[in-house]
Amino acid sequence: MIISLFHSHHACATSRFCRKLSSFGHGESASPFGVGPSKIRIRLKRRNPSLRSSTAALTVMALMTDPNYFQVGRLVGSYGFVNITSYSSFQTEGMSTYDRIQEVDKLRVQNVGEGQVKIRIYEGRVIQGRLQGTNVLFKVYPGRITGGTESDLMAANELGSHASLQEDPRNICENIQFLLGAFETITGEQWLAFRNDGKFSAADYAKFASENISKGLSNSSPIFGLGQNWKARRYFVIKLLNGAMNGLAYMHENDRLHQSLGPSSVVMNTVIERDEAVLVPRLRDLAFSVDIRYSAIGDGPLSQDLWHRATSAGAFAPFEKRAFAIADDIYEAGFLFAYLAFVPFCEAGIIDGISLQRLLESTFRLDLSSVREYCIADDRLAEAVKFLDLGNGAGWELLQAMLNPDYKQRPIAQAVLNHRFMTGAVL
Repeated sequence: MIISLFHSHHACATSRFCRKLSSFGHGESASPFGVGPSKIRIRLKRRNPSLRSSTAALTVMALMTDPNYFQVGRLVGSYGFVNITSYSSFQTEGMSTYDRIQEVDKLRVQNVGEGQVKIRIYEGRVIQGRLQGTNVLFKVYPGRITGGTESDLMAANELGSHASLQEDPRNICENIQFLLGAFETITGEQWLAFRNDGKFSAADYAKFASENISKGLSNSSPIFGLGQNWKARRYFVIKLLNGAMNGLAYMHENDRLHQSLGPSSVVMNTVIERDEAVLVPRLRDLAFSVDIRYSAIGDGPLSQDLWHRATSAGAFAPFEKRAFAIADDIYEAGFLFAYLAFVPFCEAGIIDGISLQRLLESTFRLDLSSVREYCIADDRLAEAVKFLDLGNGAGWELLQAMLNPDYKQRPIAQAVLNHRFMTGAVL
């Protein structure tokens, strides 16, 4: 997994754990070519990076591939990729709870190597056709000179993935980001145009929520009105998780894996908990999505690590590899679940995605009953424990199933959606 916050796989000592580093801020109004938005169109050419593939061409024709249909606005931000190259474990047998807490605090330091693909995000809008006036977010992949061949592969794969998921206009999933069009610039950059359904991610929401807990303790004003109404937070987080899992279930039903699922890969139309009724989470970042039709099993330059791990796990036949691949997505979704069950319910700085994953995988070897005992002993994690304890431990039960070390025992996405914790029956 590349883009998401969680990308290590428990069987690997030197896991290819990758995450998105966001540097979103108030960028100035400018085009990527140093000219104003009104002039951007004269610098673009009509060529779609994914049209090199005849299969992708058939599904992309309904997308807007003429850059003249768009106007580019301000730079919103950028992000790159880092690979965590060290994944050392430690022994915890015989340790007291206090010693374990001290060890977990040390897990925040990692050795990382920065990748060369740097993606920029711009605001914009559609200025022609029946969708005129629609707000857009542009995702810009660097040209081959800057980003290498991997950048082209990622852009083409993301385009092809969205195109396949949007092929039937009568069956569009609202929990997946919607692609409006794509084009390539004269400098070789690949531009993907998505409907702008929100700029905040689940990672942003969790950050705001945890910061507001700290602000509440210091009597400061909360961000976005996010106070400490734990009941409202529980409803909001469950709906957020439900939407993300619904998008994942749709992908799996349509022969697609996500493979980079994490809190940064879920975009939200609101982070205000009292607006839970209108919350629509959407999956994004499909650059590493994998085609799991039987004819495609084992193929794809961006999915070779997945198929290698499948073989290492004893999955040799196509149906076994497909089952492993789906279970791999569920495992990643389990860490998304864990992240949203802990971070928004704890003060800022108490726990983060890396330390949480290491706690679950390395310290407790995916034994969630032991994790619960550890968390009970730390008052800073009390609200997270109460959340997962709902329904006589329904949250822990579901999390254990999704993170089962045996991939054959993990539930499919639809079974996760039907679980009593995910339906909200425990509230």
